[in-house]
Amino acid sequence: MAALYDFDTAIDRRGTWCIQWDGVADRFGVDGLLPFTISDMDFATAPEVLAALRARLDHGVFGYTTWQQDDFRSAVAHWYATRYGTEIDTGQLVYGPSVLNQLSQLLQMWTGEGDGVVVHTPTYDGFRKAITGLGRELRGVPVGDEEALVRELARPDAKVLVLCSPHNPTGRVWTADELTRMAELAERYGVAVVSDEIHADFVHEGYVHVPWTRVAGAGGGRWALITSGSKAFNFPALTGSYGLIGDPADRAEFLRRMETAEGLASPAVLSLTAHIAAYREGGPWLDAVRAYVAGNLGHVAERLSAGLPELGWEPPQAGYLAWIDLRAAGVDDAELQRVLVERERVAIMGGAVYGAPGFVRLNVGCPRAKVERGVEALIRAVRAVRSVR
Repeated sequence: MAALYDFDTAIDRRGTWCIQWDGVADRFGVDGLLPFTISDMDFATAPEVLAALRARLDHGVFGYTTWQQDDFRSAVAHWYATRYGTEIDTGQLVYGPSVLNQLSQLLQMWTGEGDGVVVHTPTYDGFRKAITGLGRELRGVPVGDEEALVRELARPDAKVLVLCSPHNPTGRVWTADELTRMAELAERYGVAVVSDEIHADFVHEGYVHVPWTRVAGAGGGRWALITSGSKAFNFPALTGSYGLIGDPADRAEFLRRMETAEGLASPAVLSLTAHIAAYREGGPWLDAVRAYVAGNLGHVAERLSAGLPELGWEPPQAGYLAWIDLRAAGVDDAELQRVLVERERVAIMGGAVYGAPGFVRLNVGCPRAKVERGVEALIRAVRAVRSVR
């Protein structure tokens, strides 16, 4: 029986104003590289989403739009109930053009210039840009280091913990106990929590995502969960994200900022359309693409085990980003990037972008044939750099 969805056939994204393919020279200085970079996939979105978008386009009228309607709210509630066994309060919903825009608004609400914002390291570069760009002080704590987390949260000027759940770039899925402990610490030290859960829908078999709403606690405290269907269903170019904010006054202030100060009262209607279709009908496609990506990650693990066994690499718990620790290979980051670009003609993100030299981040949200080319290029480059030390 033929597979219901085709993830093997490559779709040519060149010439579509695509950052990953058309913008590769902006980061790597060279055009024409095979890219494994920015966090989007080379797959078309779910057929159900495409059908809904076509139907909306056929309507032909694209006037000002509201997200505060039952079709959208109920679709989000349905998704959380069926995917996470979690009942959400749709009255807590807010909307924004992107997750990072929501983060920026919340940081401006809950911090002042010079205040400390705690993040886990390695750190998604979008967090770093948002935090430091607002004049806040980024304070990193290594993933899994509770001592460091307590120390940073206890500082008097620590105002916000920005949590990436699941974690980007490592693919770590936080356990319920870990999240509960973070919630307790945040409440103890009066630190607000912003939980970015955009990678939640890509948690792999054997792991369970726990939404922040489940651990926020009855004791109050400032918190927000921010996310979007765009990561899992691969439609970030449509823009659009949503969130849940616990405190009514904070929620009202957020909405005021978006509707007046930011002038963003009317969302992109195609984003709303895509979210509703994805959350109501897109589950089977998401399950299929996640299984395909798990196969890609398994292939990477198999080839690295054979080609660079000293790494002992294992697939991440979530996502389609292979976070690979190359420190055991003892290669120089700059030289490795030179060989990858000049000899292998591939673009792979270096770990220094996330504050972690000695690592690389390989995007495997793509057809298997492309993954094969990328991992073989990485193995050859590491061997070449190591052989001339």
